[in-house]
Amino acid sequence: MNSLDKFDCAILSALQSDATLSIAALSEKVGLSSTPCWKRVKRLEEDGYIESRVTLINRHKVGLPVTVFVSVRTSEHDEKWLARFAAAVIALPEVLEFHRMSGDVDYLLKVVTTDIDGYDRFYKKLIASTAHLTGVSSAFSMEQIKYSTALPLELIARELPA
Repeated sequence: MNSLDKFDCAILSALQSDATLSIAALSEKVGLSSTPCWKRVKRLEEDGYIESRVTLINRHKVGLPVTVFVSVRTSEHDEKWLARFAAAVIALPEVLEFHRMSGDVDYLLKVVTTDIDGYDRFYKKLIASTAHLTGVSSAFSMEQIKYSTALPLELIARELPA
């Protein structure tokens, strides 16, 4: 499955809570000295476990308070159509997440925007840039009850060697 151990999971867990931790603070937190901790962080980056380090921005404070889940249905399912559709959707900055789904919905988009008018502008760009959509349905989030970017590493940590 992977080549992680409990120290690696501890490092990943600490960094996904606070990516600004210095190596000294991180090594103290996970119980390693600085050099081995630094080497593990570098290996985790090189092996792709750490994809990037980002700053999470409060979307309400910057004027993007509206979250919309957009369900898309299509009768087109070939790779060429998907490549065109994916390129069009990826180019829309309002789209935070884009998933190909199983079940009744073919694709699900998580979109953030300024307000209802902002969503309408997004919707018009979406349908103008893509063809052969058989249905687009939008569900507006009324309240965000839980939000996390942290993966539940404790689910795998208990299975790992020390």
